[in-house]
Amino acid sequence: MPYQNPMQGILLKCASVAVFTVMAAMVKATSETADVPAGQQVFFRSLFAIPVILAWLALRGELSVGLRTVRPMGHVYRGLVGTLSMALNFWALSLLSFPEATAIGYAAPLLVVIFAAMFLDEDVRLFRLSMVGIGLTGVLIVLSPQLRLGTDPDPARMLGAVVALGGASGAALAQIFVRKLVQEERTSAIVFWFSFTSTVLGLATLPFGWVMPDATTAALLIGSGILGGVAQIMLTSAYRHADASLVAPFEYVSMLLAIAIGWYVFGEAPTGVVLTGAALVIAAGIAIIWRERRLGLERSRPRKAMTPQG
Repeated sequence: MPYQNPMQGILLKCASVAVFTVMAAMVKATSETADVPAGQQVFFRSLFAIPVILAWLALRGELSVGLRTVRPMGHVYRGLVGTLSMALNFWALSLLSFPEATAIGYAAPLLVVIFAAMFLDEDVRLFRLSMVGIGLTGVLIVLSPQLRLGTDPDPARMLGAVVALGGASGAALAQIFVRKLVQEERTSAIVFWFSFTSTVLGLATLPFGWVMPDATTAALLIGSGILGGVAQIMLTSAYRHADASLVAPFEYVSMLLAIAIGWYVFGEAPTGVVLTGAALVIAAGIAIIWRERRLGLERSRPRKAMTPQG
């Protein structure tokens, strides 16, 4: 079925990015105000997304079939890697400024290109490799202030840089599992079983020290889960209305939102180093998406030419 409304797809993508960014800000706020550990944040983020997802499936009339799976272990593996990535990203938010953590997270789609070549035997040519190299250079620029070994290094920020990069690597690896799952599984099943798995894994961290949240912190934790579920539905719906290569570049709207939220909510002004590195990463990511879109259009032309005309 052809895509019906590309503009609606773009708007849904931008909305999902905005909601995901606000969700991350809420998670960061629980770290700063109540020192909530990452495992507890993962639990609330995942648990309270499940009712939203189930309600969405019920409204679509897909509840009876949307959760069926033929590859349960595939969901387990994806859940393990994805939950670890989420926990690392939440931990990084407590150690770095909001714009820094966001910029380092942009390494994930670049690493997907590398992992796809390694694990899926995808053909990665010189252009994409060059753009990945430029993008990773941008990531290194963002990382450089945290990793420098000066006379007065900040161990927390150094740890944050390593943790954020680990989170981006985990997110990229999780996407490799998703690429395998989508060949046989419904999107709804992938979304639900990830939330279920990460809820269980988050709960397993309870013995390692959770905090008793006050009313405000509890509201932020619950809200992060609800917003996470809403954003996931928006993202899924975006790809129903427009081609992935069209809406993907709008992921980088999150950098503008992260700068604004970091400035007004957390009092974090982005440095020139962060902005320069983020610009390189964003440029490389958009170049890869643009190139893939052109290649896709070129591949479709021969097929159209060979289609019998009525």
